[in-house]
Amino acid sequence: MYYEPEDLKAVMDRDPAIIDEEDAIKFHTGFQAVSMYRESHKLWLEGKFKEAREINYRAHQLTGCDIHPGATIGKRFFIDHATGVVVGETAIIGDDVSLYQGVTLGGVSTSKGKRHPTLGNRIVVGAGAIVLGDITIGDDVRIGAGSVVLKDVPPDCTVVGVPGQIIKCGGVRVDMKDALDHNKIPDIMEERIAKLEAQIEALNNTVSALRDENMKLRSDRE
Repeated sequence: MYYEPEDLKAVMDRDPAIIDEEDAIKFHTGFQAVSMYRESHKLWLEGKFKEAREINYRAHQLTGCDIHPGATIGKRFFIDHATGVVVGETAIIGDDVSLYQGVTLGGVSTSKGKRHPTLGNRIVVGAGAIVLGDITIGDDVRIGAGSVVLKDVPPDCTVVGVPGQIIKCGGVRVDMKDALDHNKIPDIMEERIAKLEAQIEALNNTVSALRDENMKLRSDRE
C-alpha cells in the first residue's frame, strides 16, 4: 500500500493505541483511508478520474471513510477512526489536522464551484462535528464533538454547539500533544443549563419569600 511517511508518523504520534508501525499500516483504518486518498488524489490531478474514483470507492468500502479524490489535504493528516468521515471534493485542509469519527466537511450547494470548507493548520475536529459550506476555519482551531459550524472561524478559537459558537479565542496555541484532549473543551449546554438552574432557584426563593410575606400580612389582618 502506498503511503506518506509523514502520515504514518502522525498516527504514531497521536494514537496511543497503536502498537508499532506494522500495526498502523495493517490495521489503522484512518491511516489506510488517508493513504488511499493520497493515491487517488495523484490520479485525479493526472486527469485519471475513473481510476481515482475506483480507489475512492474501495477506500469507502474498506474503511467507512469517504474522502473525495479532488480534495486538497496537507501534510501529517490524521483520522483517529475512519468510520463515517466525509470530506467533499472542494475541501482544502492544511497541515497537522486531526479528525475524529463521524466528521463531515460538506457542502450546502449543488454548484460546481468551491462549496466545501477550507481548514487551516493544526486543527482538531471532534467526533460527529459537521462543518458545512465554503467557509474558512483558521489555524489552531478546536471544534467540539457534535458541533455544527456554518460560519468562518478566526484562528486560535474554540467552537462548540449547534449552531457552532465561539467560546474562546486567543490565548496559548494548542500543543499537538494535548490537541486530542477535546474532552477538555467546555460544554456550552452544560453551562447554559447550570445558569438556568441558578435562575430557577433564585425565582423559587423569591416566590417563597413573597408567599411568607403574604401569609404574614394575612395573619396581621386577622
